Amino acid sequence: MLVVAEPEQLPVPQARAGEPAAWDTLFRRYQLPLYVYAFELVHDEQASRDIVQETFLNATRHLGGLRDDAKFGSWLFGIAHQKCLQHWRKQGREAAALEEVAAEPAVFEDDPAELLIRAEQEGAVMKLLDRLPAAQRSVLLLHCVEDFALEDIAAVTGAALGTVKSRLHYAKRALRKLIEEEAL
Repeated sequence: MLVVAEPEQLPVPQARAGEPAAWDTLFRRYQLPLYVYAFELVHDEQASRDIVQETFLNATRHLGGLRDDAKFGSWLFGIAHQKCLQHWRKQGREAAALEEVAAEPAVFEDDPAELLIRAEQEGAVMKLLDRLPAAQRSVLLLHCVEDFALEDIAAVTGAALGTVKSRLHYAKRALRKLIEEEAL
């Protein structure tokens, strides 16, 4: 018998009503994914923590404007994305959209040597991601790491769906080329 997981029930209505426990639950659920996303974009631990904090501050102020509670996650990542763009502007960097990788992860046995090799390869791939334009890296992270649908990525980044698809395509292509050049 096929068992289908029920969608995650987030306490968004309770948070909208100002219940601290609901905000605590939402913070615990999204703190780490938001931090990882921000860090991969800005490469600064303190700035990433600040972005997460500012994201939740904005969310508390503007939650009343969220029309679909089921879209809370992508709405929150959209706020974080805007905070990253603001950070880049402050740093004098050009803000570009980011995209993802579609490579299938290699399957290893529980051999510690193979696990070490896999960790080294993952680290090398993450370094290669840094060489992609910011717009491509962002889309790629949202799609591959955070598992967002293309429509949600468009909402997060504020780009058209076709633009997201294009950025993802070119990001994958560029990453494959970099992997081939590095012989990973």
